Amino acid sequence: MTVQTFDIMKKTITKQQHRAFTERIEELLKVVGNETPIDNKEYIELDFISDLVADYEEEYFPIQAPSLVDVIKLRMYEMNLTQLKLSELLEISPSRVSEYLSGKSEPTLKVARELSKKLNIEPSIVLGV
Repeated sequence: MTVQTFDIMKKTITKQQHRAFTERIEELLKVVGNETPIDNKEYIELDFISDLVADYEEEYFPIQAPSLVDVIKLRMYEMNLTQLKLSELLEISPSRVSEYLSGKSEPTLKVARELSKKLNIEPSIVLGV
């Protein structure tokens, strides 16, 4: 690493630096593995620029929390549930399930609790917090 690299620690990286660092990470991943000692210069460089890239991406490309509808649909897929089966599991009408999945209505607190328990969805996602 050069003196210029350490100067970057003091500031946010630019779009061009992000691109160059991302390319360098790809190069380093070919030579750094789980068995690489932590005092290896490529390992240290990879660790350092990975942190810079991660900070940049958190600031400029934040990952949004999934919507409740998206999570319910994912769980339905994973559990091989139809809307009818989900309505039976939650003990609500199929039309109510349809309203939830279309975003036309929000689940009641009781249904939200059941969604969280029976579909193993984080309460914070169900409650939208």
